Amino acid sequence: MQIVVKAPLMVMILFSSLLTYSQQRYTISGTVSEVVSNETMIGVTVAITELKTGTTTNEYGFYSLTLPKGDYELVVSYLGYTDIKQSLFLDSDKKLNFKMVEKAEALEEVVVTEDIERVDIRKPQMSVNALKVQTIKKIPVVLGEADVIKSLLLLPGVTSAGEASSGFNVRGGAADQNLILLDEATIFNSSHLFGFFSVFNPDAIKDIKLFKGGIPSRYGGRVSSVLEIFQREGNSKETKVTGGIGAVASRLLVEGPIIKDKTAFLAGGRASYAHLFLPLFDINNKAYFYDVNTKISHKVNENNSIFLSGYFGRDLFSVNDSFVNVYGNAVGNFRWNHLFSDKLFSNLSLIYSDYFYGLELDFVGFEWDSGIQNFNLKYDLKHYLNDKLQINYGLNNIYYVFNPGKIKPNREDSGILEDQLTKKYANEAAVYLDVEQKITNNLSVNYGLRVSMFNRLGQDELFVYENDQPVLFEPFQLIYREATPIDTINPGRSSNLSTFTNLEPRVSMAYTINDNNSVKASYTRLAQYLHLLSNTSSPTPLDVWTPSGPFIEPQLLDQYALGYFRNINNGEYSLEMEGFYKDIQNRIDYIDGANLIANDAIEQVILNGKARAYGLEFLLRKNEGRFQGWLAYTLSKSEQRTPGREQIEDNGSPNLEPGINFGEWYNTPFDKTHDIALYGNYQLNENWSFNSNFIFQTGQPTNYPLGQFEFQGLVIPFFGLRNQTRLPDYHRLDIAATFQPKKNKNRNFQSEWVFSVYNVYNRMNAASINFRQNQDTGRNEAIRTSIFGIVPSLTYNFKF
Repeated sequence: MQIVVKAPLMVMILFSSLLTYSQQRYTISGTVSEVVSNETMIGVTVAITELKTGTTTNEYGFYSLTLPKGDYELVVSYLGYTDIKQSLFLDSDKKLNFKMVEKAEALEEVVVTEDIERVDIRKPQMSVNALKVQTIKKIPVVLGEADVIKSLLLLPGVTSAGEASSGFNVRGGAADQNLILLDEATIFNSSHLFGFFSVFNPDAIKDIKLFKGGIPSRYGGRVSSVLEIFQREGNSKETKVTGGIGAVASRLLVEGPIIKDKTAFLAGGRASYAHLFLPLFDINNKAYFYDVNTKISHKVNENNSIFLSGYFGRDLFSVNDSFVNVYGNAVGNFRWNHLFSDKLFSNLSLIYSDYFYGLELDFVGFEWDSGIQNFNLKYDLKHYLNDKLQINYGLNNIYYVFNPGKIKPNREDSGILEDQLTKKYANEAAVYLDVEQKITNNLSVNYGLRVSMFNRLGQDELFVYENDQPVLFEPFQLIYREATPIDTINPGRSSNLSTFTNLEPRVSMAYTINDNNSVKASYTRLAQYLHLLSNTSSPTPLDVWTPSGPFIEPQLLDQYALGYFRNINNGEYSLEMEGFYKDIQNRIDYIDGANLIANDAIEQVILNGKARAYGLEFLLRKNEGRFQGWLAYTLSKSEQRTPGREQIEDNGSPNLEPGINFGEWYNTPFDKTHDIALYGNYQLNENWSFNSNFIFQTGQPTNYPLGQFEFQGLVIPFFGLRNQTRLPDYHRLDIAATFQPKKNKNRNFQSEWVFSVYNVYNRMNAASINFRQNQDTGRNEAIRTSIFGIVPSLTYNFKF
């Protein structure tokens, strides 16, 4: 908030920084790429030894440094690759492109690996975790299929609703509060087969980064986190094939040059096939998925590159062909990178994203379709003013179409009439400015401002309610119920139903105590204009997104974080400790008995409240040597409060409704008091490596019946306050061994076998607990539902 009030101070800082640099300064710029594939590399350090300064390459491998005239030694480094050292006399602007070679040392000599996962203690960026694709592929997971989302659960502050559950929760936030980007396109459902797998093919992924706090101003639209994933660009030197054969799914990826060193393509696909074996057991059900990743990159000239990328995925689940469920994502992105000068880099993106959900109930006689589409225009610029000051700025505009549902008969005698629930339309626009500045050798700051505007556009039908109250409270029955509309209006597509404008300041800073210790702090404000309508702890494909508008306010977040970061024993170990506090306004919850499916008036079952989450995160890493890994622990609390509305009686006296849980704070469904994750990797020799992870989480909040009563011969259970009880604690141990046969020097073919065991000690973790009456004894009993016990698997990976 202070960043807005003190804007003149920012201008003075920027202006004074510019004045301190004489005109005798020149710029080094260029790109860094990998020598074998010619793919650009993200996060490579380009440093000047004499000045103890430097920069890192951006998402497209570009860097820029402005320095005084003089003699320097330039060092390009990305651990895991051979350093490039070059003497340089800087007396004019220079363009220097570098090709990096992967290290090929004997195992005994390799004591350092890529440090992309390790935090930079001098940078103001905090609450950010990165994972290498190599690490993700090693982590043991159920059925042996490497999984991006499941790997994130080993990081501090990240949890899930349990096994085979969709989405993930960050710092006590809901799954719909995570912005998931694949090549800048929004992914609305990140799971295959209802959470068994994620939609991301690890072979096609280049870079993964999770922002939990201190989120830069270029991101917006979600109040919990940003998961940014970039696909690889493809090998522009030679054709390569990568693939894997697993117990339930296989994958294949092909990449190569179209025009050598200039144009490259990438095409990958995955598919599951376990359903093919079900007929052998007289099972007529089906459950499978497939997805396709594509990308074409073309270097027009030194200053222009274009990219065209896409993803398409579908899931199908059916029971005897009488119940068929199809859902999935489709995204496409055209990007143009342009270099205006050696200091100004730009990226223009045209993005399309579509999430589709289809349901066919043949025994009822109808088909159901719903989904959400958006069209996004983004233009981002990065200005490298000098080695101590960089400015990012840009704009984006997203147009949304929401289809809450369309029903139509699938046969003539079904008796179902075709009906379309009212479609909703909205437009979200934003401009942003983000500044990265090194004020002194010890103090670095990152500050910025995002201004967002959301317009809820007109629609065909809109209900009108008495006193604008779509939800009514019955004081004698002490329940909320849906109000009956008093009128229906047709605003028309050209009208504007609601407009929301928000200022979203961001600031983070790092104070370096010495080369091995630093303290960081951040403040982030975010606005979220979309809401996922779900009354389950884990999102399902049937959940529907709805925009803010009449009766539904946008969610607003204020997050504060403070952290201590330390490198131990020359970086062999690293320690990250962070405390955070999140306050969210306008978090919706639902009245008891709310029906969210095919509801054309969702405002009738929604109550507005607030949420908060706070906690401590601890991450200890071992970064070097044969044995590497980390220990992550999070102690946190996530709560929600939905107070009652104040009503004025006919006699003029106020009457306060009880709200939910009598207006007191109650646990959110994703509150996990304790979260422990331990991961380790041991490289025995050139052929064998071993991996293991252990997870413990406090049981998720739920509702158990506290008693029962009999009414007209029916036994009716009654429940206490919302989310007052919990499922049993969740824990499991997974192990894996990877065998790489000795490579024939005359062959390019490489392969590996991955043997893994999920849930080694066969812990039957509760996905849910239901209650029923025993038919023999007449007594009530609890029934635990578990998804997985012990699951061994074998995967064969190859590339050539």
